[in-house]
Amino acid sequence: MPLSLVVFDLDGTLIDSAADVANAVNSMLADLGTGSLALEDVRAMIGDGMAKLVDRALAARECTETDPRRAQRLFLSHYEAEPVRATVVYPGVRAALEALRRRTVLAICTNKPARLAQVILEKLQLAEYFARVVGGDSLPYRKPDPRILAEILREFGTARREALMVGDSEVDAATAQAAGVPFVLMTHGYHRGPIHDIACLAAIDSFAELGAVIRALTE
Repeated sequence: MPLSLVVFDLDGTLIDSAADVANAVNSMLADLGTGSLALEDVRAMIGDGMAKLVDRALAARECTETDPRRAQRLFLSHYEAEPVRATVVYPGVRAALEALRRRTVLAICTNKPARLAQVILEKLQLAEYFARVVGGDSLPYRKPDPRILAEILREFGTARREALMVGDSEVDAATAQAAGVPFVLMTHGYHRGPIHDIACLAAIDSFAELGAVIRALTE
């Protein structure tokens, strides 16, 4: 197939942000007078947007906070204060993006708030690679609703067969499948279930493998 657009998820795909997310979650929980969560517990909560993350954290600690929006504001204020203190770019990401942008348009589709995603990309010196960053608050819907991916395709005038989505989770796979877009799974991310249960064209362990996968799809 020809390839004119590659859409990447952010957290768990391009970057490992779990430590900073967990720090913000635990600061929020401390503000609300309850105990903290382990990093691996928070990691398992990532992927469905800020509201779901906060709800899961509150439920896990049996927090009696009755205003979820207040809790979300607390979380966001802590996260925005230190969004990349411990966040790292996965190995091979920069080289892969550099090679890809010579031949195709690149975009981000994340459930993270768009402004925060943009700040993180800039601080990690990744923003220059992406023509569009679509966040969980950019449209009235978010992943796994396929309309968010369809909207990105419409913006760039790209047919489904000429696009590829790269993500790390069941949410990303469901979004791509429902939108009719081929999907590549990065196994290093935040998936919740077994890798073999996630529908994908290929499951790869590193970005060094992505070029070969794309060549196999397009040649």
